[in-house]
Amino acid sequence: MEPTGTLTEADWAAHRPAVFGAAYRILGTVTEAEDVTQEVWLRVAAADLSEVRNLRAWLVTTAARTSYNVLKSARVRRESYVGPWLPEPLPTGPDASVRVLTDESVGTAMLVVMETLSPAERVALVLHDVFDFPFGRIAEVLGGTPAAARKLASRARVRVAAVRERPRASRAETERVLRAFKGAADAGDMAGLVGLLHPDAVYIGDGGGRTTAARRPVHGAGTIALLAIRSTAIRLPDSFRIIEVNGYPALVTYRAGEPVWLDTVDIADGRITTFRRLANPEKLAGIGHIRIRRLVSLPNPLSIEGRSPNGRTTRWHTS
Repeated sequence: MEPTGTLTEADWAAHRPAVFGAAYRILGTVTEAEDVTQEVWLRVAAADLSEVRNLRAWLVTTAARTSYNVLKSARVRRESYVGPWLPEPLPTGPDASVRVLTDESVGTAMLVVMETLSPAERVALVLHDVFDFPFGRIAEVLGGTPAAARKLASRARVRVAAVRERPRASRAETERVLRAFKGAADAGDMAGLVGLLHPDAVYIGDGGGRTTAARRPVHGAGTIALLAIRSTAIRLPDSFRIIEVNGYPALVTYRAGEPVWLDTVDIADGRITTFRRLANPEKLAGIGHIRIRRLVSLPNPLSIEGRSPNGRTTRWHTS
């Protein structure tokens, strides 16, 4: 593309997904990524682009540098976050308002692992492995040397290798398992839930201190099943729907039209190995509401009886 000195609306429309995509992969939150995208737009609108030879690279570089600064300041907030931290879901279905390439790098499992990386490692990995930036340009963003940028990306790559190499269940199987889990939880079917979970499954709940949620990971099929039944009995959801977030099916549960939580899963050999429940209302804001009508009617579990892992019968009454 020949430099023109100004950015046209068509240019911005063409490159905005890459700008947002870089910011979201680095930050893991839609809200912050949108803020960065807006800041890039304001900068580019006032910039002289006559010397810019590769507009996409220039825009992504600006987004990465801005995101890097945001992420460094956000680390303090995230380190004091109440309970486990899950990424803010990005709707990616055909009706999604945000258009961004959906690959493994925006998957929920990948973003969770990337949260363990340092800000510099995260930027280096995204720019090199997703956007194919040379290490010299990455070094300019991070303020180091190309050799240091290469080392950062290599170290990050080792950390995320397990997620990249893990076989991924099909969308159809994921949706089937999500629906089956939901149905069993609503029915108080302890055996059915345990059958859907790997014996060593882990449950990660994110309430952000704003709603009731487990403040540390929960391990074991029986314990997770019990927690799922109890949560349903307490919150009394009345409808749900399957949507696509981060490139894969997720199940959103509602009460009176408001999203209560969003569930995503990792599956191996037909069983859930990782169950993630996002209940922080701030992070659910982008999922949207539904009309006050039943998309899918659920039973009203006023009294649910299930069998706990120790064999005792447990009842929860919501009245």
